[in-house]
Amino acid sequence: MKHLNLLKVDLSLPLDLFTLRASFTTSKKVTGIFGISGSGKSTLLEAVAGLRRKASGRIQFGEEIWQNSLTGLFVKPENRGIGYVPQDSLLFPHMDVETNLLAGASRARHNGSHWGTTHDTILKVLHLSPLLKRRVNSLSGGEIQRVALGRALCSGPQMLLLDEPLASLDLALRYKILPFLQTICEKFQLPVLIVSHDPIEVQALCDDLIVLREGKVIGRGEPKSVLTKPEIFPMAKNEGFQNIFKGRINKLYRETATIRIGEMNSSVEFITPAAIGHVGDPILLRISSNDIMIATTKPKNLSARNVIPAVVEGIQTIRNSRIISARMAENVSPIIVELTTDSIKKLKICVGFQIFLIIKTTSFSLYQ
Repeated sequence: MKHLNLLKVDLSLPLDLFTLRASFTTSKKVTGIFGISGSGKSTLLEAVAGLRRKASGRIQFGEEIWQNSLTGLFVKPENRGIGYVPQDSLLFPHMDVETNLLAGASRARHNGSHWGTTHDTILKVLHLSPLLKRRVNSLSGGEIQRVALGRALCSGPQMLLLDEPLASLDLALRYKILPFLQTICEKFQLPVLIVSHDPIEVQALCDDLIVLREGKVIGRGEPKSVLTKPEIFPMAKNEGFQNIFKGRINKLYRETATIRIGEMNSSVEFITPAAIGHVGDPILLRISSNDIMIATTKPKNLSARNVIPAVVEGIQTIRNSRIISARMAENVSPIIVELTTDSIKKLKICVGFQIFLIIKTTSFSLYQ
């Protein structure tokens, strides 16, 4: 069976402080490249885009070979059918939004894309119609990022490359733009390769995660399981590891909402702060591993609204903390809880143990 979206990368590139050596194959819809600043993430993405001519090795996407150093083959960036969004967006500042989007029209038509349909869909998904006549230099940071994403998609690419798409935005804008990225990944049928140093971002968007340290791949797999490995967890921890869940609004109240995670026959419901939207709408929510308490018997008469039964699946020691992985429902990814070693000993918690997770409503953050 042919995998038209199969990306094979085997590259080497000497840099100032180390040599980037990356070899991986992926057919996932959204693959993330994660690591701290200076680990080689953006350089690897640029090499896949064809912007690092000195890189040696082989890159293949589907049936197309983009680079083969043994034969001297090198396909130019403009001929790889890639939609590339760099960190600085690189929009045309002297043009309005509509002209920036039209810049990719000729390539889209050359690639056989239905320009009109694609254009209309992008305007709707990214809420760009009100911005079409505005100059780029009048846009906010979040608007610029949406336009940059739209322009890349308007070119009719066969793959989308995103380099730190949220890094230049403040926290409030990240909350607003992340759902747009999630919609793009789900709405458009094209593979995405995304670079990020943000564990929240890669959990929310990626199906597969590659972790780089000093140019070498040190971890690979499902994002949450990779990020909680002892050698990687310190890179992902910022004021507590952040659990990210994709859910749907189940009930709406004036001050709170009920969010369902998982399917009807295997799900968990959280009571969260009020949500914007309608019942059934998809939503992302976040809870820090430090904001979750554990009880070994079901507590009563608490102000905390969420008391969730779970089973301990794993316990790891990382530096001065113990990291518990707990399963709330069969088809829901485990939740990560960070406790002290003394707490683990006092509660006598072990793998397979039934526990109760206690979470305040106000401890949840919603991306909306």
